[in-house]
Amino acid sequence: MKRWFLSAVLAASFGAQADEGMWQPHQLPAMADELKAKGLEIDAESISKLTEFPMNAVISLGGCTASFVSPKGLVVTNHHCAYGAIQYNSTPEKNLLQDGFLAKTFADELPATPGSRIYVTEAVTEVTDKVQAGLGKLMGQDFYRGIELAEKSLVAGCEKEVGYRCQVYSFHGGLEYYLVKQLEIRDVRLVYNPAASVGKYGGDIDNWMWPRHTGDFSFYRAYVAKNGKPADFSTDNVPFQPKSFLKVSAKGVSEGDFVMVAGYPGRTNRYRTAAEVQNQFEWAYPAGKQLREGFIDIIKATAPEGSDERIKYESLLAGLANYAKNFTSMIEFYGKSSMLADRRAREAELSAWIKQDGAREAKYGHTLADLHKLNIRNEAHQERDILMGYMGYTGMLPTARDLYRLANEKTLPDMQREPGYQQRDMIRFKASMERLDRRYAPSVDKAVLLDLLERYAALPGEQHLPALDKALGIGESLDVAELAKTVDKLYANTELGNKDTRLGWMEKSVADFKASDDPFIRLAVAMYDTDMALEKQQKAIEGELMRVRPRYMDAIIAFNREQGKPVYADANSSLRVSVGQVQGYSPTDGMLAAPFTSLEGIVQKDTGVAPFDAPKRELELIKQQQYGDFGTESLGSVPVNFLSTLDTTGGNSGSPTLNGRAELVGLLFDGVYESIIGDWAYDANLNRSIQLDSRYMLWVMKYLDEADNLLAEMEIVN
Repeated sequence: MKRWFLSAVLAASFGAQADEGMWQPHQLPAMADELKAKGLEIDAESISKLTEFPMNAVISLGGCTASFVSPKGLVVTNHHCAYGAIQYNSTPEKNLLQDGFLAKTFADELPATPGSRIYVTEAVTEVTDKVQAGLGKLMGQDFYRGIELAEKSLVAGCEKEVGYRCQVYSFHGGLEYYLVKQLEIRDVRLVYNPAASVGKYGGDIDNWMWPRHTGDFSFYRAYVAKNGKPADFSTDNVPFQPKSFLKVSAKGVSEGDFVMVAGYPGRTNRYRTAAEVQNQFEWAYPAGKQLREGFIDIIKATAPEGSDERIKYESLLAGLANYAKNFTSMIEFYGKSSMLADRRAREAELSAWIKQDGAREAKYGHTLADLHKLNIRNEAHQERDILMGYMGYTGMLPTARDLYRLANEKTLPDMQREPGYQQRDMIRFKASMERLDRRYAPSVDKAVLLDLLERYAALPGEQHLPALDKALGIGESLDVAELAKTVDKLYANTELGNKDTRLGWMEKSVADFKASDDPFIRLAVAMYDTDMALEKQQKAIEGELMRVRPRYMDAIIAFNREQGKPVYADANSSLRVSVGQVQGYSPTDGMLAAPFTSLEGIVQKDTGVAPFDAPKRELELIKQQQYGDFGTESLGSVPVNFLSTLDTTGGNSGSPTLNGRAELVGLLFDGVYESIIGDWAYDANLNRSIQLDSRYMLWVMKYLDEADNLLAEMEIVN
């Protein structure tokens, strides 16, 4: 069966599953009748064509989603998605995070964070046969390398056309592979962000909660060279002219209306095994929550509020708090749910179905057992691995390791280098070295690293890395005072905190690194052989998982298809479409959450103290009932946020929420607390996405911030 046909078959049962599913655009024509019945007014075929409206107006920021909303390259996304760029341009004297920012002219627009990108998806091509060719007998690390080499070869061919970034994505655990081609716009500028008292109203307290009253929006602009091609920042560049852009609705939506969202959802795990679920919820999430909350406390204790050090860490703090709360919800609802029992029951049914047929037994018989063994191997040193992974949140140690790795990789032909260290990656690599200036303070970095090293030193001996112990003088018993002195010396004597020094090391040889006296460079050199050995072990396990996981997914697909159940691929940061309707929910017995909030809710929550400190001018406008053209009869006010049944996850932040005519009626920015566990299991009664209502965005722009220049540039429809 051709895989494109397989996708159509899997989509055919769409109508039987409420609004569950993050669909690949090419699957949508097979759902045309159901989509029309739900309220889609444009042709479903058009949504599958990435070079046509509306899909070519939906773009990726590499972690968030956004969309073009004018013919002059104006881009709208969430405030929290632009947070890093706002932070990068903020100082204690000119705090754009706190006060907001509006460029009245093109010349006033500010360069976003170094490395900021806008990606416009132009083509998605199935390449499964090309990726898997000749790999049948390979095992472990050899299989991993075979897949990696095939992907690099396809990417290299795709990127021969200048200005494009390409990537191979795996679907259904490696059962299918697609090559995605994206125009890469490298000159991104900050145009407008409301003050934090609008864009982050409610802060961490309201995060993942309903009712919500957050103006979570900001604007970028995409720039290119005068010939229309992507180029690095230059004052000679001109605004990008997209092939299409979204009209913004001043009419908005009502309860029960059809909505859809196009975006780049990050990761879901709805097909993981029971054992994987148990380990994630009973170990990984609790451990991650503890580490993130510890980081937050350290940063706040080390960097006083309002200081330059605190401003440098505001974006990281927001991310840490977001996922700490996410993990809290995951753990809470897992404890209340029957998820683990449901997974075990599903696996028992799958196993019984496999055993009923000799051909199925021959094809899938050992799959579940093989997957279980590999996952046990993968978890053998997870206590150490999570600490080493979280060291990536510090500045100096990962910088030194990345630079030394680059020096080693540059001794190899480009196609043999590790992804991330090829020539195609050097612009990104350099940008990561540059933006560290506004994301690093030695006092904070040292405190976080010391905390992680203390946790590491307290692990059982079999979890330790001899090279790290030797380099830092960590013995069998933990001497906190001595470890603190060692870490003090690392930071006192390093020069990697200087941007020019970091950039200079990008050109150094392996011999230069080995001769260096910089303590972080010396630590990176001392750890290199261990790092490579650990990576080799991990790739061997990953290679086997890449062989077994597709068999597992193939069995699930065959099993579900036989029962008339649909299967969509887990989210993997590629372009997807979800459909649903504006609808409230009942989070607990006896409580009904209405689908809209209004301006008056801002006043009700306001305390005058962050994060409930709406601008005085906004409070006065609300008191005067200055609703303009954006008020509704049903609310008697301007809608601020609304709920929908859209199936979304992280990465969907900033996604345009569209009505049946593909007009922008909102920006998706969050989910309700009860839906966080939706990354693992969808519940039609509780899965709700939270959107910024387009009417509130337009109201803030017109009456609060007087962004008339941008309103004139956009096409606003009633």
